Amino acid sequence: MGKFSTFRLAAIQAAPVFFDLDASLKKACSLIAEAGKQGATIAAFGETWLPGYPFFVWGSSKDRQLPWKAAADYLANAAEIPGPATDQLCRAAKKAKIDVVIGMVERDKSAPGTVYCTLLFIGGDGKILGRHRKLKPTHRERTIWGEGDATGLTVYERPYGRISGLNCWEHNMLLPGYVLMSQGTQIHVAAWPGAEPKAPPSPDPMWSRQLLLSRAFASQASAYVILAGGMHSADDVPDHYKELAGRYRGDSYIIDPRGEVIAGPAQGESILIADGSEENILAAKSSFD
Repeated sequence: MGKFSTFRLAAIQAAPVFFDLDASLKKACSLIAEAGKQGATIAAFGETWLPGYPFFVWGSSKDRQLPWKAAADYLANAAEIPGPATDQLCRAAKKAKIDVVIGMVERDKSAPGTVYCTLLFIGGDGKILGRHRKLKPTHRERTIWGEGDATGLTVYERPYGRISGLNCWEHNMLLPGYVLMSQGTQIHVAAWPGAEPKAPPSPDPMWSRQLLLSRAFASQASAYVILAGGMHSADDVPDHYKELAGRYRGDSYIIDPRGEVIAGPAQGESILIADGSEENILAAKSSFD
């Protein structure tokens, strides 16, 4: 009789150091180390965690040049894959002995004025497994991110299971999810910028969908989902960009292969942990594969 694999899933919920790639890298490596100490097998960060979600595309200012200045600053803090930034992340993953999936702002070496919303996959051996560029940035995100392609729609075979990932509203698109499900994904990272709180009783439906769509993916794929939500407020951004800042509270969850929440929402800066097993995945897939 075969032995079912078990693993520990971690959603890392924290604010990066906006517009500071080096400081964000230092914080990311520290969080990876902490997740490793907590026994995580795989740790996931939110959408473009490194070095932050482009909140300024949604903001407004009396200074009409301010968003453009923020965009230039943002591009200056993007990173290439591979490169010095990813080398640091790979060393951190290897030292912690965990797989890492992190959202990052990726600069294209051939076109330095274009950056992508990218999910980077790193193995616990410190090697890059692959990357996925967001296919269609949402609404105003198109003013800062380029459009990706389907070459990164890949499921990676790991010792404990098959892993995959998508960014934010890619979970509202049918075909990207279908491609990953058809490859038999078992553990999926749903990277989001984080939920934006609204006055009660009705939350903004756009942001409430991050949990609904992530749970739907888990159920449809019969896979665990790590919903990694980003977070920031005006306190987390440089003073000269505060008026452009929103407020994203994270709302990270971990969801089982039947679409049920087993951990979360995470509160504040924290590492959300849940245990999973191959047995639960196969039990769900036996019903609907």
